[in-house]
Amino acid sequence: MAKKVKKPWPIKDVMRQIYDKHLWGGNEFDFYSGYGSHDPKITNPYLNAVIAFLESHNKKLVVCDLGCGDFNIGRHLTKYVKKYMALDIVENLIERNKTLFKADNLEFHCLDIIEDELPPADCIILRQVLQHLSNKDIEKITKKLAAYKYIILTEHIPLGNFAPNKDIISGQGIRLKQDSGVDVLKAPFNLKVKDQKQLGEYVLENKKGRIVTTLFKTF
Repeated sequence: MAKKVKKPWPIKDVMRQIYDKHLWGGNEFDFYSGYGSHDPKITNPYLNAVIAFLESHNKKLVVCDLGCGDFNIGRHLTKYVKKYMALDIVENLIERNKTLFKADNLEFHCLDIIEDELPPADCIILRQVLQHLSNKDIEKITKKLAAYKYIILTEHIPLGNFAPNKDIISGQGIRLKQDSGVDVLKAPFNLKVKDQKQLGEYVLENKKGRIVTTLFKTF
């Protein structure tokens, strides 16, 4: 009997369900982007590293946060940049963020980062977003990244060596169960960069992989 092929949902419906049903946890929250955005052991080293990079540019950078989620991370970064644009596909999440987080240099936009044109900026922040997407969806995003000088990319990947970029259906899960993870420099994405630097790594307990943040410079 042939194995039934899962038909992908539209990504907007996927993300809306994740937040509505609290599939990433956080039942006590109205919106919750997962422990990776709330556990201080993960978030504090990340914020320290990113803030150090942003401070080195003396508030001159325009930053675009692709998949800003509940903004528990981004809210700490806005004061270190010239302008901070936070994007997400879930409309009621963006409306909630507009109500809770206000700054003169902060903008929220409801955009599909896969299909929509992205606003101009100096630096892209992509934090644990690509890991949930299919290769086809990631390719559409990575083709847009060459227009940005800096990319701060965070991915949850296996420990040690792994087979990169095994395909999945866009959704709640990631490639870890397949002993895989996203590597934008490898096929089929082949992002061209001028330089790269690892900003941080957090190894999860029980050998559940590691969360790695890398700064890429494209030109």
